[in-house]
Amino acid sequence: MASSVVKRVNRKGRGRRRNAPMSEINVTPFVDVMLVLLVIFMVAAPLMTAGIPLNLPETAATAVPSESEEPLVVSIPAEGEITVMNTPVAESQIVSQVQVVLANRQSERVFLRADGALPYARVVQVMGALNAAGLTDIVLVTETGGPRMDE
Repeated sequence: MASSVVKRVNRKGRGRRRNAPMSEINVTPFVDVMLVLLVIFMVAAPLMTAGIPLNLPETAATAVPSESEEPLVVSIPAEGEITVMNTPVAESQIVSQVQVVLANRQSERVFLRADGALPYARVVQVMGALNAAGLTDIVLVTETGGPRMDE
C-alpha cells in the first residue's frame, strides 16, 4: 500500500502563518527622513557662513581649499568694532582672543575679512599684529570675479 502525504495549507492558500515575524526591513521612512534632512542642511548651510556684512574687494584669485573645521574669521568692517568669530573684540584684545580660539583647533589658519573701503594701512596693522603674535597662516578673504592683471 502506498502511503499518501498530506500537506496542510492554511485557509488563504499561503504557505506562511499569520503570526510569523516579518523579516524584511522597510527603508522608505529612513530615506524620507534623510531627504528632509538633506534639504534642511542645504538651505541652512549658506546661512551659517553669513557673518559680518562687508563689501569685500574683488580679485582674480582662486578659492582656498576648504577645511574640515569651521574657519577662524577675523572681520574688519568699514566702521565699527573688529570681530573674531562674530564676537566684537576691542583692538587691544584681538591677538589674545584669536589665540584662545586657536587653542582648541587643529589648524592655525586665520581668515582675515576686511571691507574694501578700508585703507590698506588699517588691514596691514591688524595683519601685522596677528603675525607678531606668531600667526603665519593668514588668508585674506576676497570676492572672486575681479579684474585680471594680464588682460
